Amino acid sequence: MGILERIKEIEAEMARTQKNKATEYHLGQLKAKLAKLRTQLLEPPKGSTGGGDGFEVTKFGHGRVALIGFPSVGKSTLLTMLTGTHSEAASYEFTTLTCIPGIIHYNDTKIQLLDLPGIIEGASEGKGRGRQVIAVAKSSDLVLMVLDASKSEGHRQILTRELEAVGLRLNKRPPQIYFRRKKTGGISFNTTVPLTHIDEKLCYQILHEYKIHNAEVLFREDATVDDLIDVIEGNRRYIKCVYVYNKIDVVGIDDVDNLARQPNSLVISCNLKLNLDRLLARMWDEMGLVRVYTKPQGQQPDFTDPVVLSTDRGGCTVEDFCNHIHRSLLKDVKYVLVWGASARHYPQHCGLGHVLQDEDVVQIVKKKEKEEGGRGRFKSHTNAPDRISDRVKKAPLKQ
Repeated sequence: MGILERIKEIEAEMARTQKNKATEYHLGQLKAKLAKLRTQLLEPPKGSTGGGDGFEVTKFGHGRVALIGFPSVGKSTLLTMLTGTHSEAASYEFTTLTCIPGIIHYNDTKIQLLDLPGIIEGASEGKGRGRQVIAVAKSSDLVLMVLDASKSEGHRQILTRELEAVGLRLNKRPPQIYFRRKKTGGISFNTTVPLTHIDEKLCYQILHEYKIHNAEVLFREDATVDDLIDVIEGNRRYIKCVYVYNKIDVVGIDDVDNLARQPNSLVISCNLKLNLDRLLARMWDEMGLVRVYTKPQGQQPDFTDPVVLSTDRGGCTVEDFCNHIHRSLLKDVKYVLVWGASARHYPQHCGLGHVLQDEDVVQIVKKKEKEEGGRGRFKSHTNAPDRISDRVKKAPLKQ
């Protein structure tokens, strides 16, 4: 029996099993088996040497945004409007067959926008090049799920289910669970909060399903079985997602109002060019980019080319700012002067741990090189020769 058949068999068994106190241990084991099989499904086949027929593109700019959706929902048209890059759009499905990148110039930054082929139900199992599409989405900083406002709400649930099946967690944060494997000592189970979804016995059964018999587990929140499995797998990607409903010009105003009020949702119309500026602003807010301007000593700040930082790409502290400029700069920093929203007064003397905010101005003060032998009259070294015999004798006085 292949992996896909075993996955379908486990899903069918989970569907017909009643959820109650007596079956929670059995369902927990089934979820662990299902996660293991899906991980095996994503692994390349044994003996393969090539990288596959993916269409990954080189990262460019200060952030990456991926367009994901069903065929013929307006992804290529949206890419053309936002970036100016031509992506073929037609009235038939699967017009885009490869990944087409474009660059958005917004707020002095460059954001890479990727137009991916449309995915269908079963993409996590490899249908319609679904694995390659989802692999590109895993490397993105933000996912724009483009949906058709005139279609049913089930499309959003299908896409979310397909992405979660391959390890993408949309609009979620990593669970507060500490997990570490050990060589000996058995399983150590501890918790700092009362648990309502999982207990020690169920945790042991899930660990034994992964053949883990020596580990340390600490729960810092009331987590679920799925959260524990995600921590054990260790290959989950937590990414932000904005649900973009296109073609709002073909539905009524009441439907548009209902769609716009849903969480993490935005309504646009590529045909009438409606709400595209709000989409760019929402992308900027979700990515959390921070622009930092440099100021040389004794000169005016340079507002033309900012240093762009983000929490997902390294961090937003002064130390990250110095490393972004050059790795060797960090050891020469004495202190920094900061102007902007993160400073309490202008200028503020800050250390390396200070967190910068958008449009801050930073001046780096470097350490001065120490002069050997003291200064002024305390100088201990001279240019005179060390030996008396090497000194230049003065000419005798004239009589």
